[in-house]
Amino acid sequence: MPGKNKLQRFAEMKDFKNTVEPKLKEIKGVTGEEKFKPHPMKGKWKNDFFQNPNPLVLELGCGKGEYSVGLGRKFPQKNFLGVDIKGARIYVGAKTALDEGLSNVGFLRTRIDFIDLFFETGEVDEIWITFPDPQLRKNRIRKRLTGKLFTDRYKKFLKPGGIIHLKTDNTTLYEYTLEEIEEHGFELVYETDNLYEKGITHFDEDVREILGIKTHYETLFSEQGFNIKYIKFKL
Repeated sequence: MPGKNKLQRFAEMKDFKNTVEPKLKEIKGVTGEEKFKPHPMKGKWKNDFFQNPNPLVLELGCGKGEYSVGLGRKFPQKNFLGVDIKGARIYVGAKTALDEGLSNVGFLRTRIDFIDLFFETGEVDEIWITFPDPQLRKNRIRKRLTGKLFTDRYKKFLKPGGIIHLKTDNTTLYEYTLEEIEEHGFELVYETDNLYEKGITHFDEDVREILGIKTHYETLFSEQGFNIKYIKFKL
């Protein structure tokens, strides 16, 4: 894969069966009516895309899809869908999944602002948010993926009791998310501000293996000495 430029990757990805790249017209509403409309795949991911009834897990802001691919390897009985707007990044995970024959791993290229247009009520079983942009500028706080703007969207398609996981190196986002959980009455299942020093040993071997999957950014941040924070909660 090294050496391929973005245009080459975009051209190759058009033929990837494990990737959905919707055009704006597929979700753009009719002038004078709704601004946006549901995507045709809404409610059909399990039957039409993965072609099985297994649980559906999203990785939001998936980047190169390290979590989607890593989880897909470990849990063949679940479906994993990485979501990101950066096609050159998605290419890496999508190509890896194809090369390894991971039919339970797919990718959706779209802005997470539109995420509720793609999934039906109760269609998603679990969400991973792995090292998102912490949106530190004051005028960008509302764009944080664990803020009310987005949790309200997740409620539309996350099944009752569905888990949301957050991994981040950023203390501001970590503390903000805990405040959001308390303010909106969400259920905090677990949290730690230093996952690998004092958190991960509390889990069984399978969970430790899951939490030990590292994205590109997590590896960079860990090498720079940042503590990795983890929060698990329900809406």
